[in-house]
Amino acid sequence: MREDIESRAQPFIQPLVGRFQKFIHAQSTAGVLLLAATVVALTWANSPWGDSYTNFWSTTVSLVVGSQTLTETLLGWINEGLMAMFFFVVGLEIKREILVGELASLRQAALPLASAIGGIIVPALLY
Repeated sequence: MREDIESRAQPFIQPLVGRFQKFIHAQSTAGVLLLAATVVALTWANSPWGDSYTNFWSTTVSLVVGSQTLTETLLGWINEGLMAMFFFVVGLEIKREILVGELASLRQAALPLASAIGGIIVPALLY
């Protein structure tokens, strides 16, 4: 019976799987998902259910390994943990571009390098 259901569902599922795989592998996927998440978060936070949004991010999440416990709010995990991972990945991407990518020559890297230095110096001077 299960095989019969699977064989009848196959023509409907296969095109969806193919489209989903193409969507995931597209470079714009991350941007689209980030934009969608932003719209959902802004709508939720500014709706009559805004308190549940605040409570959601205040939820306590604990990581227990043996006798060690690390407890933080969900917002704290995002701010501290995932942001550190994000900047680590960005650093790896920049390193790859400098070593073998489009920023391998000094001529091509000059403008991004000057922009990065300016991005460090200008806020420091303003502060």
